Amino acid sequence: MKAKDKRKKCINLAIFLASITIILIGIVFYDHYLKTNEVLAKTEQEIEEIKISNASPINIDEIIANNISDEQEEYYTEEIDLEYITKYQNNPELPKGMVQVIQEGRSGKQAITRRKVYENGELKAEEQISSKITKASVNKIVEVGTGKYTSSYKVKVGDIVYVTSDRLGVMLEPNEEAEKLTTLDRDTELKVLGINNNWYRISAVGTTGYVKAENTTYINKNEPEQGNTSNSGNGGKIAAPSFDMALNKPSGLTLEQFKKILTDSKDTNKVFANNAEYFYYIEKQYNINGVFVAAVGIHESAWGTSKIANQKHNLFGYGAYDSNPYNGAYQFSDYSESIDLIARVFVKYYINPKGTSIYGGEKAVATYYNGPTLTGINKKYATDKNWANAVYKHIKYLYNKL
Repeated sequence: MKAKDKRKKCINLAIFLASITIILIGIVFYDHYLKTNEVLAKTEQEIEEIKISNASPINIDEIIANNISDEQEEYYTEEIDLEYITKYQNNPELPKGMVQVIQEGRSGKQAITRRKVYENGELKAEEQISSKITKASVNKIVEVGTGKYTSSYKVKVGDIVYVTSDRLGVMLEPNEEAEKLTTLDRDTELKVLGINNNWYRISAVGTTGYVKAENTTYINKNEPEQGNTSNSGNGGKIAAPSFDMALNKPSGLTLEQFKKILTDSKDTNKVFANNAEYFYYIEKQYNINGVFVAAVGIHESAWGTSKIANQKHNLFGYGAYDSNPYNGAYQFSDYSESIDLIARVFVKYYINPKGTSIYGGEKAVATYYNGPTLTGINKKYATDKNWANAVYKHIKYLYNKL
């Protein structure tokens, strides 16, 4: 009996499933055939009521062309000189304002990677991406006199001078790349046989050759200091400035005169007043007009008030790019370092013809040389075409304070 009931239930289930299947087939048939015909049977009036957009046809080629920028990037790496830093230290045993080198500076090398952006073939931007030191530089150390007396004595043939640097090479010729004959220690006595620009031909310890004048002094530290000679190396006569004056010649101002012209109410932070002597020292070492260098610093730093000047001791914006000036600008530990470095940069790259003998036995590279004048420097040093006029305005202002 139970088996019979079970079969009956299976038959009823099969009939139910078959009925569901027939219903589903009917629905699909209606939706696919009958309803489609109903839609197609809409009246012409209904069709006319459909709104058509007034938008212009889309031109895919035009959209692609307008969104493609003809902008190209170029990355390149070059190895350049890593200029050394000059450290100044006071020596009360030397006459006031006297400068002598006790350690020579040596430039290093650094690899600079830069990014250039061109648009339609025209350079639009350039920035430094990274730098890597490939050869370390050696700081130059200079002693400056802070003694009681002032001296402007110039060494002449027949004088006795003394070695001031830790070690001094005697060369066969007055050239840094000449054959080295021997090396002398500090305080060695030398007799001057001849003077050749920044070199002395000397005789010492049985050797005759050439040494760099900046590494010597005429004062014997073991003897009492002599009295005051003169406080002016030019008899007090200062040539009036002109817009076209040669800037690869010292102004001739004394240390006291530099302090006078750079003491000014505009110098609210006393940056120039407290560092006036370094503009005098660069004249003594590098054959450059220190008033010009001071005027550049005043112009670039707004009398020492700029952010770069205050936070980085950089009066000249050295290393700054227009796209990112603050981050690109060099950091110095004090103002004397930036003053000394910019003077050497001008001398080496801007104001002397290629091959000119300059400081430390080096030769001018003259990468940006266009004459030793403000106009010549302006061509490569500053993008502002009015830079030369602005700097000259400061030069005249300083000279008029004498």
